[in-house]
Amino acid sequence: MIVTLTANPSLDRTVTLSDALRVGEVQSALSVREDAGGKGINVTRVLAGSGVATRAVLPLDADDPFAAVLRSAHVPVLAVPLPGTARANLTLTDSDGVTTKINLPGVTRTAQDAATLIDATVRASADADWLVLAGSLPPGLSEDFYVDVITAVRAAGASAPRIAVDTSGPALRAVVERGRPDLIKPNDEELVELAGVALDAELPLPEAVLAVARQLVPTRVGAAFVTLGGDGAVLVDPDGAWFGTPPPTRVRSTVGAGDSSLAGFLLADVAGAAPDERVRSGIRYGSAAAALPGTQAPTPTDLLPGDVPVRPLAL
Repeated sequence: MIVTLTANPSLDRTVTLSDALRVGEVQSALSVREDAGGKGINVTRVLAGSGVATRAVLPLDADDPFAAVLRSAHVPVLAVPLPGTARANLTLTDSDGVTTKINLPGVTRTAQDAATLIDATVRASADADWLVLAGSLPPGLSEDFYVDVITAVRAAGASAPRIAVDTSGPALRAVVERGRPDLIKPNDEELVELAGVALDAELPLPEAVLAVARQLVPTRVGAAFVTLGGDGAVLVDPDGAWFGTPPPTRVRSTVGAGDSSLAGFLLADVAGAAPDERVRSGIRYGSAAAALPGTQAPTPTDLLPGDVPVRPLAL
């Protein structure tokens, strides 16, 4: 079982344009679609579509139309009854796959809301292999919210799940400083912001990412799976590091690709795969997501053909 927590869910509206976005002009859209979104929900959708037991914990008002979107997407959820309507995020994508994204802040949450979400997550995670804490935090929640979740889950019993975190900014920094997660999944820009050091321009990108990630792994986090967009991904754990590159991909939307990469990584992990296979699976699912419109969750039938070379890294 893999449990995800999405504290700030969203209704993702994706508008596909025939041409590049022209700011300040009127343009016609080719299509529009709506998907249940939020990083943890995206991870759960991929996991469920691949046949792995999963559950998404999220705040959900009984009167929120977002509930119908979740049902239509067959997302297995543990809905935490809290007031407020899920935010709507807007994505504009042109024919070349160039994406412009506008994210709304979400419902302002109280300290009591935070406590209710934490209690629900502890209960849901009792028998889980992994707990994924993913996405931005809504207004009102402190940057330590994910740290508080980790503390509560680990205090609940000896069989606490491993914990993966996919967020950014102050929330990610707090988790790394005080939460000791088992896995983080930043992209290269988020890794640089987190570590406070730039990538070494004299090194190839994978080795430059490894040099920064080694400042965190294993002293402050168990492992780092760093996604690099079209350049692939790097895994760094206490035993080594690996770099993989994606298959040829016609990009239609990059929204949710990182979430799918994390899901692919976890799919391989719970199947007992070796580190290089976890990297390969993460890249395959991320590439498949990028080739789909909107924030569709890729299934095994959507995985792209072509090799995903993975090699060990060393400095």
